[in-house]
Amino acid sequence: MGILEKIKDIEAEMARTQKNKATEYHLGQLKARLAKLRTELQAPASKGGAGEAGFEVTKYGDGRVALIGFPSVGKSSLLTLLTGTESEAAAYEFTTLTCIPGVIHYNESKIQLLDLPGIIEGASEGKGRGRQVIAVCKSADLLLMVLDATKPWSHKEILTRELEAVGIRLNKSPPNVYFKKRKTGGISINSVVPLTQMDEKMVQRILAEYRIHNCEVLFKEDISVDDFIDIIEGNRRYIKCLYVYNKMDMCSMEEVDEIARRPDSIPISCSLKLNMDGLLSKIWDMMALVRCYTKKVGAKPDFGEPVVLTNDRGGTTIEALCRQVHNSLVQEFKYALVWGTSSKHYPQRCGLSHKLEDEDVVQIVKKKVSTGEDGRGRFKTTGGKAAPDRIADREKKAALKT
Repeated sequence: MGILEKIKDIEAEMARTQKNKATEYHLGQLKARLAKLRTELQAPASKGGAGEAGFEVTKYGDGRVALIGFPSVGKSSLLTLLTGTESEAAAYEFTTLTCIPGVIHYNESKIQLLDLPGIIEGASEGKGRGRQVIAVCKSADLLLMVLDATKPWSHKEILTRELEAVGIRLNKSPPNVYFKKRKTGGISINSVVPLTQMDEKMVQRILAEYRIHNCEVLFKEDISVDDFIDIIEGNRRYIKCLYVYNKMDMCSMEEVDEIARRPDSIPISCSLKLNMDGLLSKIWDMMALVRCYTKKVGAKPDFGEPVVLTNDRGGTTIEALCRQVHNSLVQEFKYALVWGTSSKHYPQRCGLSHKLEDEDVVQIVKKKVSTGEDGRGRFKTTGGKAAPDRIADREKKAALKT
């Protein structure tokens, strides 16, 4: 029996099992088995030979946004409008067969936009080259799920289910749980909050399913069984997602108003170029890019080209700014002067852990390296004769007479 058949059998067993107190432990074990099989399904084949070519392209700019959706919903038209890159668009499905990159220039930053081929139901199992498409989504900082406003709203749930099947979690944050495997000592389970969705017996059964008999678990928040399985797997990707409803010109005002009031959703029209500025503003807000301007001592700030920071790429601290300028700047760092909304007064003297905000001005002060007058370090020269530069060249003293 193959992996797909095992997955279907487990899903069928979960569907016909009633949910109550007596079966919750059995359902938890089934969920753990299902997660293990889906992880095996995504693993690359061990056999030799040339596989299918992927869609991955080189990262460029300050962030990466990927367009994902069903065929013929307007992804290629949206790429052309936002970046100016020509992507073929036609009235038939699967017009785009490979990944087409473009660059959005917005607020003095460069955002890479990827137009991916349309996916279909069952993409997580490999249908329609869905695995290659979803693999590119894992490298994105933000997903734009393009939907047809005239089609059923169940399309959103279908795409979300396909992405969750391969380990992508949309608009969620990683669970605040400490988990560490150990060689000996048994299983240690502690919690600082009351657990309402699972108990210690459920945790032990899930760990036994993964054959983990020595570990330490500390729950810092109340989580579900699925979240705990994600922690054990350790390969989940938490990505922000913006739901873009195209073809709003074919909907009534009431439907457009309802779409606009949904969380993380925005209606647009590529054919009439409606609400494009609102889409760019929403992308900027969700990516949370931070622009920092540098300043030399005694000079005006350089507002020409900012250093763009983000939480997904190293963080927004002064240390991340130093590493982006040069790696050696962290060792030579003494303090920084900050002007902007993140400082309490102008200027504020800050350390490496200070978090910056958008459009802050930063002046970095380095340590002064002090050397001797002759440049030979701490070895002193006494007498008229200068000591040699190398220790190996020094004359050894005669042995003491006894």
